[in-house]
Amino acid sequence: MSVAMYQHLPVMSIMSFFLGAFLIVMFGGNKTVRKVIAFFAVSAPLVMLCSLIKRVMVNGEIIAYWMGNRTPVGGYAIGISLEVDALSLFFGLLVAMAVFVACIYSFRYMEHDDNVREYYTLFLMLSGGVMGLVLSGDLFNMFIMVEILTFAAVALTAFRNKANGALEAAFKYLIVGSMGSTCILVGTVMLYAQTHTLNFAQLSALIPGNMNTATKLAYALLLVGYATKSFVVPFHPLAADAHGAAPASISVLISGVLTKSGLYGIIRISYFLFQSMGLGPVQFLLVFVGSLSMFVCVTMALAQHDFKRLLAFHSISQIGYVLTAAGLCTAMGMSAGLYHAMNHTIFKGLLFLAAGAVLMQTGTTDLNKLGGLSKKMPHTTVLFLIGAASISGIPPFNGFASKWSIYQATYMKAVESGNIGFLLVTIIALITSVLTLASFVKVSQSVFFGQLPKELENTKEVPFGMRFAMGIFAVLCIVTGLFPQLVTTYLTQPAASAVFHVGDYINAMMGAGYAESVMAAPPVAPAVTFVEVGCWSPVAWLCLMLITLLAVTIVAVAGKYDRVSEQRPQCVDTKYDTFFGGEESVYSQVGGEDMFWGFKHNWRHYFNFMHELHSGIVNDYALWAVVALAITIVFMMVVF
Repeated sequence: MSVAMYQHLPVMSIMSFFLGAFLIVMFGGNKTVRKVIAFFAVSAPLVMLCSLIKRVMVNGEIIAYWMGNRTPVGGYAIGISLEVDALSLFFGLLVAMAVFVACIYSFRYMEHDDNVREYYTLFLMLSGGVMGLVLSGDLFNMFIMVEILTFAAVALTAFRNKANGALEAAFKYLIVGSMGSTCILVGTVMLYAQTHTLNFAQLSALIPGNMNTATKLAYALLLVGYATKSFVVPFHPLAADAHGAAPASISVLISGVLTKSGLYGIIRISYFLFQSMGLGPVQFLLVFVGSLSMFVCVTMALAQHDFKRLLAFHSISQIGYVLTAAGLCTAMGMSAGLYHAMNHTIFKGLLFLAAGAVLMQTGTTDLNKLGGLSKKMPHTTVLFLIGAASISGIPPFNGFASKWSIYQATYMKAVESGNIGFLLVTIIALITSVLTLASFVKVSQSVFFGQLPKELENTKEVPFGMRFAMGIFAVLCIVTGLFPQLVTTYLTQPAASAVFHVGDYINAMMGAGYAESVMAAPPVAPAVTFVEVGCWSPVAWLCLMLITLLAVTIVAVAGKYDRVSEQRPQCVDTKYDTFFGGEESVYSQVGGEDMFWGFKHNWRHYFNFMHELHSGIVNDYALWAVVALAITIVFMMVVF
């Protein structure tokens, strides 16, 4: 069987990253050569995958590629394969875009670090691992890519090993990440022992009619394994540690790329491999974990004093939105979730790059030591505010469009199912948006506005190359917010439709009619429709106004609590006195700790509980992983 040239593009996209890593090891001693190799290694996959949009997204083609042209024999797959449908391509495009921008940023951001050649090698290995995972059509090959991306991410977390907490963060990530990888490996082996195949499409045809105890256990293992890669609750502390220690360009990959690999794995195994999303309890599980991640992580962000750790918790909160929408098992929910996944990659990447710019120029990410940087870094300030408005759901930026779609999807699910619990999910999503906006009011005030500390008076704007990379993300925040219909028509809706066409996925790889001949109950593609209420409707603006009002109220209520109060009589500080009529003017900086003191005081029992729960001890986080696996196993045994 001849293979058309375009069918080679997915494997070439993966190999571009790994080849680039190899060439940098061999010839990357020279700075210019290293940058040229890295640039072409990250540019080629973006160009190649963009060239597939028309065939896959518009025309609905599924690319099945067999390594060595070893096609199925006797109804069984005998080689490694790649399979690219609209869902795979969607995530592949996210990976390629984020990696390209992060690489451009790295050229100036990392030039003063030691071992820069090793940095780019690991950078490309991580990128290749994630790209290989989302384009693979082989379950074991997905595990191999998980191992590559995990150990590359661990090494990059510890790259600046002299930074406070870098080695500790890498060690925690190594331990819990390895537990997740082990779960994926054991689950894969258990499925292979029963079916004697590792091809994802063939497994998707054989497993749904054979849900025995071993299969249920494999499902639980795979689900928990991929959940560790997406950092959803209870694995969220790993993200905070890793983001806080890693270079900003790597934080972009961990937040915008690595977490998506976990989400992709969860969607693939739940919708395709086990075809379990038609079950209400499984929908409940994903929606519950997503909602919990949304709320817990946004409240954890409010308590942070470190810029990058705050962004890390917000990142997982936004991942909670995506998982919640995907768990609805509706076309509208899946499209909205994928839209937000794309937007999350864009605006969170922009915010981490802005945090990296602040760290590079000031030497700190402590919110209490920053302030007034808009005077010294005006371009970075504007770019940051675009990202902050996007993640907070302010129009005309992209976060508003995707969040509005998620609100609509959860509400529609409540109406269609008659389950008021989904209406509660809508409320949780709205509250999370309120707290997100309030949190970024805090960050903006603490970092970019207010009085400039004397020690930062010589701060300068970052080099143009870094601003250019941030500018790419900023433009995308605006464009994907202004034209949501183009995004949904050509990207998210085709990807969401692919999720519900499991039979097409199986037949594209194994041959026409395979799913119907093997499966006792072949999956019937539902009529996929997308009923959307325009995000520029008056109702949407009313919701936005209410969210903004609530956020301002939180700030106002928090601000009325004076720290010189009966609760804290020992903290008498004259800087809070008000002076009039010629007296000496005394500046009172509202820092990261001050702005939400009243809010945190009212919620002190909750925050004290969370503080005690997040001990920072790796043994505790490993125990969380074990408990999560045990609960998931019991859940699967009861559900099926």
